[in-house]
Amino acid sequence: MTDETRPETEESATVTESADVPATENGEEEKEPEKLHQAVEMRDVGPCKKHIKVSIEREDVQKRLDSKYSELVVDANVPGFRPGKAPRKIIERRFAKDVEGQVKGEILMASLEQLADEQDVAPLSTPNLDPDKIAMPADGPMVYEFEVEVRPQFDLPNYKGLKIKRPVKDFTEADVDEEQRRVLAPYGQLVPKPEGEAQVGDYLIADIYAKEGDRVITDLKEVKIRIEPRLAFKDGVAEKFGEETKGARAGDKRTVEIKLSDATADPALRGRTLNATFTVKDVKMLRLPELTHEFLHEFAVHSVDQFRERIRVLMQRKLEYLQRQSAREQVLNQIAAASTWELPQDLLIRQARKAFQRKIMDMRSSGISEQEIIARKRILEQDVVNNTAKALKEHFVLQKIAEVEKMDVDDDEIHDEIERIADQNNESPRRLRARLEKEDMLDVLAIDIVERKVLDLILENAEYEDTPLGKQEQQTVATVEEQAVPGEMADPTAAPPEEPEKKEEAESKDETEPQGT
Repeated sequence: MTDETRPETEESATVTESADVPATENGEEEKEPEKLHQAVEMRDVGPCKKHIKVSIEREDVQKRLDSKYSELVVDANVPGFRPGKAPRKIIERRFAKDVEGQVKGEILMASLEQLADEQDVAPLSTPNLDPDKIAMPADGPMVYEFEVEVRPQFDLPNYKGLKIKRPVKDFTEADVDEEQRRVLAPYGQLVPKPEGEAQVGDYLIADIYAKEGDRVITDLKEVKIRIEPRLAFKDGVAEKFGEETKGARAGDKRTVEIKLSDATADPALRGRTLNATFTVKDVKMLRLPELTHEFLHEFAVHSVDQFRERIRVLMQRKLEYLQRQSAREQVLNQIAAASTWELPQDLLIRQARKAFQRKIMDMRSSGISEQEIIARKRILEQDVVNNTAKALKEHFVLQKIAEVEKMDVDDDEIHDEIERIADQNNESPRRLRARLEKEDMLDVLAIDIVERKVLDLILENAEYEDTPLGKQEQQTVATVEEQAVPGEMADPTAAPPEEPEKKEEAESKDETEPQGT
């Protein structure tokens, strides 16, 4: 069970530690340690949660205790006795606590490793196992038990030869013009729009006001907003923003529906829709920079034709990302049809951060810009539980296929992937690796590589039906740093606080129950 923590025990300086089977003097390889004779009882105690009870036979416990005491009889320094001459009973009384603690730790580690090898248990988190609360019995078996979150059990139907619809699109010069505008937008300059009517791609300077009854919810002044089909605040999304503001002029008032997220500062407003009034102060257009030879060097190209070709490559990468996302969803739907899963909400919340990290890493690997990643992340955060459930199901399915196909990732593949992502983002590979290590994302990168390998296998064996790329899939999202509802937002990926009643009950149980049960 790879996610389990190794038990830690304090060792006395007097007690010498020995391996199960020491290496021979002539350098021969150590023999495999003897397996423990242990009985394992497992039962389901909820969705994705198992209670595990392990009983280790007394013979194994006594054998290790005897071995430790035999070493101490030879090595221990006991006042009043020459080295190696102290009686066994005195040794046992003097060092019982240290020896039992050390042996308990060794047995527990060996038992957990054996449990991982022999039982089909794939933990999702660290089990609630406290070695200090496990008693070393004076007689009878050593018993410990714990609960652990595990991957759901499900059967994989045939994942080769699946029928998959593949969204396709032939990019026109107009599409390239539009994408070029987005790429150049950070380098542009806002200027007054002569005709004054707002269109997609223009910018509004607007006051945003919303109230509920007599209570003012939102009162933002002169917010700069790029007009795109959708607009994402930090805590909500206006799904029809482009439609609702198209054609607006300075002085106009437009009503915009904002669907508030689960992270909204006011718990009473979470998940609700807010009707906000946008009072347009000004309409501006973006004057794009001139594509001079010097400016094009920013993109490592030397001509406008090369620049537009680079834009086409970016668009193709984005299309491939959408195709893969569509394929993942279809694969999941076909497999889920054969198995019903229930994932507990507390598990979903705890796994949300990792799920988001995998999504972000997948987008970076596909060459999606950081600005677009932020926008897509905002959309995912609107409904944390459902989006995490979907992401986790994808992960479980792809990981199980990886196990069946014996797919793994090595250091060279991680190195090559870092080089590729760094090249896409004009970043130093060394700096990118350092950032990934600091953010604890290298494991996420490895998982992403394995899952893409699995998806490649599925796609290589799939039967395709090409369908036009839908408008919804092509919709871009504008973002603003403002919140629709002021106040401290909730962290949508934070673990839920422990309920006071359950905490008190657990503490009471620890005080009254005998150790080791």
